[in-house]
Amino acid sequence: MIELRNVCKTFVLKGRKQVVADNINAVFPDRRAVAILGRNGAGKSSLLKMLAGTMDTDSGEILSTGHISWPVGFAGSFHPDLSGLQNTRFIARVYGVDTDELADFVADFAELGQHFNLPIRSYSSGMKSRLAFGVSMGIKFDTYLVDEVTAVGDATFKRKSEALFAKRMSESGAIMVTHAMGQVRRLCDIVGVLHEGKLHFFDDIEEGISFHEEMMEKGRS
Repeated sequence: MIELRNVCKTFVLKGRKQVVADNINAVFPDRRAVAILGRNGAGKSSLLKMLAGTMDTDSGEILSTGHISWPVGFAGSFHPDLSGLQNTRFIARVYGVDTDELADFVADFAELGQHFNLPIRSYSSGMKSRLAFGVSMGIKFDTYLVDEVTAVGDATFKRKSEALFAKRMSESGAIMVTHAMGQVRRLCDIVGVLHEGKLHFFDDIEEGISFHEEMMEKGRS
């Protein structure tokens, strides 16, 4: 469970204030997949970073129980001079999981072949994404934070990623930022719409999507 209590966050860009969290109070329940929708710039990724603890709130607090992942698919923490295998083993030690088991899982899932033993700096962006997703999904968390991760790779890898994600959701929860309504309908059972610093929750997926689309349309007018 993750609870937001009076969370506020504002950025100032080129002299203009952008409020991404305006006194948000919300509870993300255990073992539920929550889609976070909103227009570009609404603050969805910033919200995810605050939940992950990698970005501070301006005020308020975020409480949690259980183990929360880093944003799934984030490759920024990989050391570029270490191989995919070495990075995987290092992360396994940090999180206290079996290094051989995680390495075997990632090697099989990411399908990097010999590149798994080459430095990360030699990887394409797609290869980094496959590695990052494999490492993230290879570690058991109570709640996975997901930022558009299944959008990477070819159609086959997308299907493979969604299937693995769905399997993890049978035992864990997720908070998922996405622009893909098809993914929301297939993978999520709650919709949260971030609009003008407020987070609106909907147990009815179609109602949530309709509200999101209505807010998008108003933003264009």
